[in-house]
Amino acid sequence: MRKSFALLVLSLTGCSVGHYEYSKEAQKRVDMTVTGIPTVLGLGTLGTTIPLTADYSLTAAHVAKFSLYKVKAWHPECDLAIVYHKNDEKNLPPRFRNGFMGDRINLYGYSFYTAMPVSSSGKNLANSNLKNSWNKQGCVVVAADAGVVQGMSGGAVYNASDDTLAGVIVGYSAKINDKKSGKTLYKHTALYVPYSQFSDWLTAETKS
Repeated sequence: MRKSFALLVLSLTGCSVGHYEYSKEAQKRVDMTVTGIPTVLGLGTLGTTIPLTADYSLTAAHVAKFSLYKVKAWHPECDLAIVYHKNDEKNLPPRFRNGFMGDRINLYGYSFYTAMPVSSSGKNLANSNLKNSWNKQGCVVVAADAGVVQGMSGGAVYNASDDTLAGVIVGYSAKINDKKSGKTLYKHTALYVPYSQFSDWLTAETKS
């Protein structure tokens, strides 16, 4: 993946961006985590987790904080966490590969509003910095033109070419501006943490 462009994520507003749809494939690849009852009235919270091993799953840190799962490890810079979760060992562990700009990707997760598995497709647009309460300045995220809805945080991003796991969904942005000129480069993008940002951490934490 190329070096980070001089981009700035301005916001994480709205409820969803782009097109997404019900997906049986998403149900095979990711799990739903919930505290309370997810409804259109906003009662309860819902997110997505990715099975890693027979005992662990990977998700967004902001999902792990409000889930019922015990957290094994928090990423030091990015919105990621490993949680204890019993998983079917079939097809585990997943194969990871970092993607490149312009690559086609598939996103899988659960919708907060319907509690149904959903998916979307798109391509990688650019690297960017996302600094908030869950991400430090050093955590590079990828902006993509795939659809995403609240609840998909913690879900999986797969490289379409070889079906390898490329990263973890952490949110969406209303627009991404060039840091120097202020010009808006992209609007309504999905955001995910790429494998390159957490590969060493993941290996270390799942060995112990």
